[in-house]
Amino acid sequence: MSAPARTIIQARNVSKSYGALTAVNSLSFDVREASCVGLLGPNGAGKTTMLKMVYAKSLRDPAPGSSLSVFGHDPGADELSVKVKSGVVPQEDNLDEELDVWQNLWVYGKLYGMPRTAARARIPELLAFMELGDKRAVKIKELSGGMKRRLIIARALLNNPRLLILDEPTTGLDPQVRHLIWNKLRQLKRDGLTILLTTHYMEEASSLCDSVIIMHGGVKVMEGAPRHLVETRIERFVLEVQGSDIPALTGPADAGVRVERAPESVRFFSRKTEPLHAISARLGGGLHHLRETNLEDLFLQATGTSLDE
Repeated sequence: MSAPARTIIQARNVSKSYGALTAVNSLSFDVREASCVGLLGPNGAGKTTMLKMVYAKSLRDPAPGSSLSVFGHDPGADELSVKVKSGVVPQEDNLDEELDVWQNLWVYGKLYGMPRTAARARIPELLAFMELGDKRAVKIKELSGGMKRRLIIARALLNNPRLLILDEPTTGLDPQVRHLIWNKLRQLKRDGLTILLTTHYMEEASSLCDSVIIMHGGVKVMEGAPRHLVETRIERFVLEVQGSDIPALTGPADAGVRVERAPESVRFFSRKTEPLHAISARLGGGLHHLRETNLEDLFLQATGTSLDE
């Protein structure tokens, strides 16, 4: 029988405020070794702020009962012990555009204090792993967005970290590059790397994460395995209807159907398909689609469908 996975990150009642704004409010969660945990939420939910506290770029508010441990260290008190075991992929592409691909990694190897022989061996491995082996002498300004993103991930892996922290790693990338990065992250996790990420892509969270934490206004709304959350926290089926002039539900067959209205669409949710088929038949023409619900439906239910909610 294998030993239980160790806890790499343990957060208890962690908060962070900027003046009158509470960015993170009493957030608690664990991240186990060789797992992937995703922080989900709309802009301003507190995801990036929480990441920055994990790798000591920001300090949590001191409060009774609040604690944050990464590899057994408090990032605020022992920053170096956390950073030496972690790799960070920020939201922004912050490569040095005056240098080429190899030079960008070589400079970071020096910052990590890597011996020259170790860096010369590690850099080609990472370029090959991220499918950038033929780009080693190319200047950064000549790379595509997807290549830059893959290089930043390679840079974060340079010191063989035990924890990889990614802030929206695939935003703005085309589907092919996104899936390539997902495959690489899955392989890293199989090899024992622990991953903490934020994302706005629910497909990404469902594909990569063992557990997700949905945040809203700095507060944890729900937490769990993506599939389990969808199976237990929202109806199984949804009928999506395009347009705003949709009749109200009135018949007895509509019992148990939940309605979410947006300016240009309406969604009908039910645990069974029969009521939704009946509604579809009454609608006649127009665009409507019956499908199983997914993590994005649950996310919108938990955080709201309007930008001002």
